[in-house]
Amino acid sequence: MNIISIQFRLIIIITILLLGMTFSFATETISSQNDELRLLLQQAIKDSDSFNDRFDAEVWLVDMSNRLKKKIKHPEKRLTLLRQIHQEANKADLHPELVLAVIDVESNFDRFAISKAGAQGLMQVMPFWLKEIGQPRDSLFNIRTNLRMGCTILKYYLEKEKGDLTRALARYNGSLGRYKYPNKVFKLLNKRWYKQ
Repeated sequence: MNIISIQFRLIIIITILLLGMTFSFATETISSQNDELRLLLQQAIKDSDSFNDRFDAEVWLVDMSNRLKKKIKHPEKRLTLLRQIHQEANKADLHPELVLAVIDVESNFDRFAISKAGAQGLMQVMPFWLKEIGQPRDSLFNIRTNLRMGCTILKYYLEKEKGDLTRALARYNGSLGRYKYPNKVFKLLNKRWYKQ
């Protein structure tokens, strides 16, 4: 055997050993991340009073968390937000997936978003509403406040429009009579948020 073939074999053996170590490290890291996510999901499910049962909570939170991963990287923040969206949507008798689609269009899940018109937060609620309801010190950047107000406003418009979601969404956006905004919401609802 010549020196080149011995060196070549040594390189192959070292490469295989290094790959094995890398795979082992990656497996441990993934396992650790899964454990963390599992604990977060268990806590989110335990804290979710808006679900019919534990199984419904687990299925919905896991599914929506995977869909929201590109927008919100941190698993705990993602699950907390999803739980709050589910609770506030249910309080207003709205589908949580619809609220997710509205947030997606309105703020792209940026809780500190401010529109050109001055609308604020996830659901882009106008600040004058805080004065209207006698809560001018509240912040629309507070997720719970923003979701509660946005869901309540959307539900009100849905009732005002006698269940016509297209008109209710246009009214929510301040574009009654036009279809651009409702169509954006419907597109994202069907593409990203609606359970299939």
